[in-house]
Amino acid sequence: MKTKILTLAGISMFFMACNSDQKTSNTTDSTQKTEETVVVDSHNAQNSLDWAGTYTGVTPCADCEGIQTELTLNPDMTYVLKTNYMGKDTHFPEDRGSFKWDNTGSKVELIGLKDRSNTFFVGENILKQLDMDGKEITGSLADNYTLKKIQ
Repeated sequence: MKTKILTLAGISMFFMACNSDQKTSNTTDSTQKTEETVVVDSHNAQNSLDWAGTYTGVTPCADCEGIQTELTLNPDMTYVLKTNYMGKDTHFPEDRGSFKWDNTGSKVELIGLKDRSNTFFVGENILKQLDMDGKEITGSLADNYTLKKIQ
């Protein structure tokens, strides 16, 4: 009889020990997930996307048919911006200069542009022109401020 009681006690302790290991394992798994999330947060447009290239689109214009826009971002942190006010200009004047990334690595600012928006949000194969304060443009025409990558 003592043998049966000792055997049952031993089996019970074995199952409790296994159950305890599972709880420890789950705690370790959730800790690892938290650490993985922190690593993912370090990725941004600047270090994760193939952002260099030429982007085009037609943005809204208050007193013309639209502004044909072509913006090239070069790997050496320089840009070429060509704009054509449709119905007014027949050529693409060029602005050239350098650009810089914001602290988050998700926006670029074209240095040297005056009296116009010079900040763009960088996404996967797109640039979204931002307003004069560097904020996203909202409203019915918001989608028209997106330039798409062609090369």
